[in-house]
Amino acid sequence: MSIPHAGRIYPPEILAAARVGRPALERLEDGWCDRIADGACDAGATVVQALWARAVADCNRGESQMAPGEVAPSLRPQFSAPGRKERAGLGVVPTRLADCGPLWKRPIDRAALHWRLEFFHRPYHATLAEELAVTRERFGHAILIDLHSMPPIPMGQPGHGAGIVVGDHFGATAGGWLVDLVMEAAGRLKLPVTRNQPYAGGHIVRVHGQPERAIHAVQIEIDRGLYLTPERLPDTERLAHLSDWFALLVKETGQASPVTESAPLAAE
Repeated sequence: MSIPHAGRIYPPEILAAARVGRPALERLEDGWCDRIADGACDAGATVVQALWARAVADCNRGESQMAPGEVAPSLRPQFSAPGRKERAGLGVVPTRLADCGPLWKRPIDRAALHWRLEFFHRPYHATLAEELAVTRERFGHAILIDLHSMPPIPMGQPGHGAGIVVGDHFGATAGGWLVDLVMEAAGRLKLPVTRNQPYAGGHIVRVHGQPERAIHAVQIEIDRGLYLTPERLPDTERLAHLSDWFALLVKETGQASPVTESAPLAAE
């Protein structure tokens, strides 16, 4: 499984380059969602987790996902077609937040981009790809669960009121058998659950989810209000409940198979 946005390590170079304080950068985090996966390894999963903060590099964005105006002039030609998230400052290097303005004192230059990609982004994806390949080789197929947390979905937005969103990029990244299993498990929490609305799955599941090659990937978004206090700290009791639920989900996916219900499977 993958946990790309729960890292809490801020290198001194990052804090020195920021024009905002650490609390603003922490708003980028999927705060403490790694604690939801506390029991995942014991349940059979291999966990690939970003320990460095999302402000360093966003592993759930592609290397080409940046807005030209957020980088040095020499880099702008390679970022010529930004999407909505990139224009909002949420590219492979986050560059702005609502109510904060620019996050960095200077546009991202070539050296800063190379450092972030070479030492954080690329190793994350290389490790994830290697673990998935090993699992598929051993068991015939592999499952990737990409775990995230989300703020409450605003009224009027698709998925409003959902506590959990399951994303498979509209059927492209996982077999229906896996999505059905995850949706059923999420329903046991007695919370509203949506599929692909408003989060259909980001770069990680789109790149690594290849059902035609027996690698199935789903993204799970969990409302932070279900496990954090108003001060954005873990609520021990509610977090333990979600952790138990997630460990059971990992175990169930490890026992399922697209071919036969009796075949073994390792969850990634």
